[in-house]
Amino acid sequence: MNLPNKITLSRIFLIPVFAVIFFLDVIPYNYFISAIVFIVAACTDFVDGHIARSRGLVTNLGKFLDPIADKVLVSTALIFLLVRQQTLTVLWDGAWVAVYAGICVAIILARELIVSGFRMVAASTGLVLAADKVGKVKTTFQDISIATLLAGADFFGIALASRIFNGIGIVALGIATVLTIWSGLGYIIKNRAVFKETKQ
Repeated sequence: MNLPNKITLSRIFLIPVFAVIFFLDVIPYNYFISAIVFIVAACTDFVDGHIARSRGLVTNLGKFLDPIADKVLVSTALIFLLVRQQTLTVLWDGAWVAVYAGICVAIILARELIVSGFRMVAASTGLVLAADKVGKVKTTFQDISIATLLAGADFFGIALASRIFNGIGIVALGIATVLTIWSGLGYIIKNRAVFKETKQ
């Protein structure tokens, strides 16, 4: 197994570590620590991709593991934030925050499922679809949102810092959702030839 694939596997292994720390309230500042773990895991996505491309180490195993690791990490973090709603309501309290976050998460997860299915259909016809730039920006905003919401939920008892981080996270989640819709629609429209019937 080459280095990029090992780094990808480390991202997968960090997911249960993130989960345990997130829910283990006996650990002081567990949300902030889980934010650090998430950031480290998210950064490995850029590292393994860069190494694989620059050193010519792109493999089928890496193509399989990398998107799975990304989606599981982000999906896990987003669902956890909904489960522990106190991570969302540091700055703005009220039921609307949970509804807002729930809608955003539902759209983000739905987009990932739709695009994954679309890629499977494309692969069955021999087409390999590359990720677009908007999708990469969307992923960046997702990571920023998750990291700042986690940090804001438990920033060493500093109320002002927690509120600032929480506000950034809530806004970034909305931006990520808009980019999610934009990139998803653009991705399918740009590659709509996949849906054309082929003659037998």
